Amino acid sequence: MFDDIIFYNNGGIMIEDKEKIQEILLNGGVIAYVTDTVWGLGCLPDNPSAVQKIYDIKKREAHKPLILMSNEVYNLLDYVKPIPKIGQKLIKKYFPGALTVVADKSEKTPDYITSGMKTVGIRVPDNEVFREICEIAPGHVLATTSANLSHQPSAKTYEQALSNMQNLADIVIPDYGYTAKGLESTVVGVMNDELRVFRQGAVVIEI
Repeated sequence: MFDDIIFYNNGGIMIEDKEKIQEILLNGGVIAYVTDTVWGLGCLPDNPSAVQKIYDIKKREAHKPLILMSNEVYNLLDYVKPIPKIGQKLIKKYFPGALTVVADKSEKTPDYITSGMKTVGIRVPDNEVFREICEIAPGHVLATTSANLSHQPSAKTYEQALSNMQNLADIVIPDYGYTAKGLESTVVGVMNDELRVFRQGAVVIEI
């Protein structure tokens, strides 16, 4: 389906505390990290207590779903049903990048991530540090949202993320100079092979 997608191999960033990050995730912890857009807050998607911790940290309304992010689109495909052609075109053109594609979820995606909805958002950020974090993460997929309290501005810098998440997230991972650009991703739905823009963000869709 995505034969011409480029695989991304990070340039050898040496993230500190790799074993600590893995241990936090495996033990149901929550991590904060840089992406190409704004700072994120995430956990392993197969751990319901870790997902609940994200909702508790953010004081996030239960009806608002999380999304799934990875360093490669192939890691995300098991979480969605076959993606319509229009969605495939968007993924080929804009992944990795500031686009979240909402598609019909598969049985692998738990209802507690999608707030009971039958769809889930997937994204592959274009950020070297985030890619290495996904290499560290068991399964290479994170259930994620922005690293801020609900109804507060998104964190755009390490300092803002640290201020927002200190004593809340189990670790705030430095950005090592690979900073966020500061504008949220564009969110589009591709169900029934129809394109619907849910949120206009950094990417302007052209297909």
